[in-house]
Amino acid sequence: MKTIVITGASDGIGAAAARELAKRGHRLVLVGRNPDKTAEVAGGIGASHHVCDFAELDQVRDLAERLRAEHPQVDVLANNAGGVMGERSLTADGNEKTFQVNHLAPFLLTLELLPALQAAHATVIQTSSMAARLYAKFDIEDLQNARDYSVMSAYGNAKLENILFTEELQRRYGDSLNAAAFHPGVVGSNFAAGSGGPMEFMYHGPLKRLVTVTPERGADQLVWLAEAAPGTDFEPGRYYVKRSIPRKVNPAVGNAELGRRLWEQSEELVGL
Repeated sequence: MKTIVITGASDGIGAAAARELAKRGHRLVLVGRNPDKTAEVAGGIGASHHVCDFAELDQVRDLAERLRAEHPQVDVLANNAGGVMGERSLTADGNEKTFQVNHLAPFLLTLELLPALQAAHATVIQTSSMAARLYAKFDIEDLQNARDYSVMSAYGNAKLENILFTEELQRRYGDSLNAAAFHPGVVGSNFAAGSGGPMEFMYHGPLKRLVTVTPERGADQLVWLAEAAPGTDFEPGRYYVKRSIPRKVNPAVGNAELGRRLWEQSEELVGL
């Protein structure tokens, strides 16, 4: 039995993965932004839960403190929380919201939980997206998406950052944990609702049934990576699509210098 922490677990693939992993006998710890929905999913599977809004980094720090106190060892951390935002806006921490919610907050949570993760030689999973290849206009000098902002490019940049973070986490801590990222597919859930533009049309428009997969299908790789044996079932530090390493990725994937610079700037922004 593994202790598995899943963020973004109140809906979509986070909730679907939690239900499946609970059936398989694991101890689930769910994190969500909506108190009622998170409690409902947790109650249905007998899991513990915490409420946290990734748009506030102090909430992430408080969450990490509670998790460390309750779980000295965490076998799997699934950084699944994220979202598509509308118009560019800043959080109370002064960061562009897409960047903070999708990258900075899980970056901070992972580093704050390092002792518990290393104690279990954990697997750290990032829910990324093929948007990293299709929409990213990544500029290491403009992590806040201040220049030429668009909903799609900001989201694509954040999903690319998930992959770069995965690679750099493996480079720095691969002797004591394992990291992986994955694209879940276009999942039919509440994702992107209210964001406007092509992403909302894809997920919630009239063609939704033709282009989306169920949350259960989208959760397949999260469940797989949570239970898989690193080095045998998957290669740590890599990005997966349909349980395989894709041939086509963003050209920035694998760039160790970008990974290092993203890590260092992220550390500075979260005060580590």
